[in-house]
Amino acid sequence: MAGGEQPEASSVASDLINFLNVSPTAFHAVDEAKKLLKNAEFEHVSEREVWKLQVGKKYFFTRNHSTIVAFAIGKKYVAGNGFHIVGAHTDSPSLKLKPVSKVAKGGYLEVGVQTYGGGLWHTWFDRDLTVAGRLMIRKGKGDSASYVHQLVRIEEPIMRIPTLAIHLDRGVNDGFKVNTHSHLVPVLATSIKAELNKVVAGDVEDGVQDDVKNNQKRSNDNKKHHSLLLELLAAQAGCEPDEICDFELQLCDTQPSTIAGAMKEFIFSGRLDNLCMSFCSLKALIDATLSESNLEHETGIKMVALFDHEEVGSSSAQGAGSPAMLDALARITNSFSSADDKLLEKAIHRSFLVSADMAHALHPNYMDKHEENHQPKLHGGLVIKHNANQRYATNAVTSFIFREIAERHELPIQDFVVRNDMACGSTIGPILASGVGIRTVDVGAPQLSMHSIREMCAVDDVRYSYEHFKAYFQEFSQLDAKICIDV
Repeated sequence: MAGGEQPEASSVASDLINFLNVSPTAFHAVDEAKKLLKNAEFEHVSEREVWKLQVGKKYFFTRNHSTIVAFAIGKKYVAGNGFHIVGAHTDSPSLKLKPVSKVAKGGYLEVGVQTYGGGLWHTWFDRDLTVAGRLMIRKGKGDSASYVHQLVRIEEPIMRIPTLAIHLDRGVNDGFKVNTHSHLVPVLATSIKAELNKVVAGDVEDGVQDDVKNNQKRSNDNKKHHSLLLELLAAQAGCEPDEICDFELQLCDTQPSTIAGAMKEFIFSGRLDNLCMSFCSLKALIDATLSESNLEHETGIKMVALFDHEEVGSSSAQGAGSPAMLDALARITNSFSSADDKLLEKAIHRSFLVSADMAHALHPNYMDKHEENHQPKLHGGLVIKHNANQRYATNAVTSFIFREIAERHELPIQDFVVRNDMACGSTIGPILASGVGIRTVDVGAPQLSMHSIREMCAVDDVRYSYEHFKAYFQEFSQLDAKICIDV
């Protein structure tokens, strides 16, 4: 790392570390994004209300509190002009609690979980785990009751998925095969300890009478979830256990994200895929629109869209496969003119999407897993992803545009193509390109240990990503005006 570059790179990386450490789930990531946007004078608008937008202003909305879209409208924008978008996703592979999570066997209280996405599940063993997510809480009683969504995170480690001793599985080092149903069940407590301390009524295997003070709702909930877990959640949320109506929770590692390595050149963290791209794009949008003068000569709309559920195919009301993106483009366009129903089509053809999702860096111990001419390196800058079978949406035009911006700002850029004898992953890029009809390039910062509970990337690449996205927001309008294709 060059001496002059280190402070700036460390600054962006430090901001990323802070973002990661307060974002154990997609819900928390969106909540932190909202705070950053509000501090930068973006106005919160609701999809349930009529939008009254103005040129030169900045806005954002959320869907399900796990997807967030932010946009800044140029002062010279007119309906039909294009959108300059960076799209990423807020979710990561994880273990999510089942609707009935209560498991009791062998003298242990365990928590039933289901796998979400394609995780490296063996990395979840022998980690100090906790839970985070959102609760649905009842406020008040009877006809005066209301129901609120509240984020929750228990900071201390309360669970663990222990491995089996090698003495009981001598062949484990020849191949650790995880049965995701039987083996991925975290231990919460022992039944005997819970009984002796009178903490959990009704949770031990032999059965203990529910406390007579508990109402029927509490009794029913205790049949679904350990009351010990409900007590911990209620204490964290500042409510009573019987006021928790439902929840969406997932297991989380308690080890904080950090800048590490002998040269402090790496970031070690969970959820780099894809909170790294989410943060870099968000920070780029905020910094590219800090003052009104930044939008003075802008004819288009700068946008960041961070979607949930990419890891499971994006087919949800808040995923990239939903109408969320098209709805946003239509509502913004129609806010400035409803007279011409062809303006949206015109805007889409003038728009551009950077689909930003982390990329596979060359692994020094598995170099044969990469195509010999396409081996992205750490510190090598953003990776443009190519696939002839359209698993990525990049083409020669979109690749050129993104590469040209890099050259103008002396930013490094790399290319990736998967080996012909290996399956290729995909992103939100092809989903939005085909669903909306927008020009798209697929890119991502290189990383190792993708989909592990603990991933790693390079500090330099965080800065390169931020600077590349920021330059894209600043220069795309002028560059696109010089490109002639369908004329």
